[in-house]
Parts: sequence; C-alpha cells; structure tokens
Amino acid sequence: MDVVCLDLEGVLVPEIWIEFSKVSGIPELSRTTRDEPDYDKLMKFRLDILERNNLTLPAIQKVIEEINPMEGAVEFLNALRERTQVVIISDTFREFAKPLMKKLGWPTLFCNTLESSPDGKVTGYTMRCPQSKLTTVKAFHLCGLDTIAAGDSFNDLAMIRASRAGFLFRSTAAIKEANPDIPAFEDYDSFLAAITAALKS
Repeated sequence: MDVVCLDLEGVLVPEIWIEFSKVSGIPELSRTTRDEPDYDKLMKFRLDILERNNLTLPAIQKVIEEINPMEGAVEFLNALRERTQVVIISDTFREFAKPLMKKLGWPTLFCNTLESSPDGKVTGYTMRCPQSKLTTVKAFHLCGLDTIAAGDSFNDLAMIRASRAGFLFRSTAAIKEANPDIPAFEDYDSFLAAITAALKS
C-alpha cells in the first residue's frame, strides 16, 4: 500500500513566514527552509526577530487566516486523495495550521508545536520527533507501507530520498541543480501524473 507524503508550504500553500514578512515589513522573516538547511538555526533566528520586534502568535495567526491555498492546490489534492492515501508532513506548527487545513478540506497533517506565554509571546517550539519527515516515512515503512514523497525545500530531501519515489515541486534552482536525479515539476497536472505513475498498480 502506498502513502504519499507531501510537504505543505511551497507545495500546497504559500510560505507562511514569507507572507508574514510582507505584512510585518521585516524582510529577514522571509528566510525559509529553502534558504537554510538547519531548521533549528532557522527557528532560533525567527524567534529572535519576533522577540526584538514584539511580534506575537496572534499577530502571525491573523496573517495566516488570510492565506489561501495556491491556485490548483485543492483540486490537485482532491484528485490525489481519490487515487491513494495522502499525509501532509510539515515542519509548520499546530498553532498555524488549522485555517489552512480547513481550506484544503481537512487532510491528515503531521506537524510540530509552538510554545507561547499567556500574553501571546512565542517562547519556543517542540518538534514532533527528531528529523520528523525522515522519521515519519521510516515509521510508515516499518508498518508495511511504501512511501512516495514530495516537497520543495532542503528539509524535504531526506524523506524524498528514503521513499520509493520522490519529487521536487516548485523548488529553487539551487536545490534542483544540487539534486538533478530527483524529478522536478512546476505545475500540478504534471506533478499529479508523475505521482500517479509511481503508484503501485
């Protein structure tokens, strides 16, 4: 049995931190896992900026409420779920995800958790498990499931390479050039066709 494991941001919805960067007027917050392979380093960088600018969790959540799935994402996800099981494995946070999951039709999501104070200050974060994307696909394998994985960033590469088939979607030129053996797609139609072709008949 196949399970398709998809990244969330950059694949189905816009990057949350980029959108918040635009609204807050802080360009440094536009840095994502496409730019920084070390997720812990990236999050500490973000938390420091939030602290210095007195930006709270409710302020981020207000921006997220206005984010919509990328054009064609809902149709792509619905078509894929008709074909096989789909799980979204993301390094986003439970406190961010609910409005996005609603707009995507409530797919299954594995993600992380933010820590915050009563006044809304983001104080830290808790990863669901170490190397969460890779660990999850390996756990699926132990359950007798095959995985097909796709994403757009550095933190997706491990789960892509651990899966029976893997793809990049709307990734950066640098990531594609560094991983020429991973098929890369820019539109949902060809992306869906590639995943469908990789499913066991």
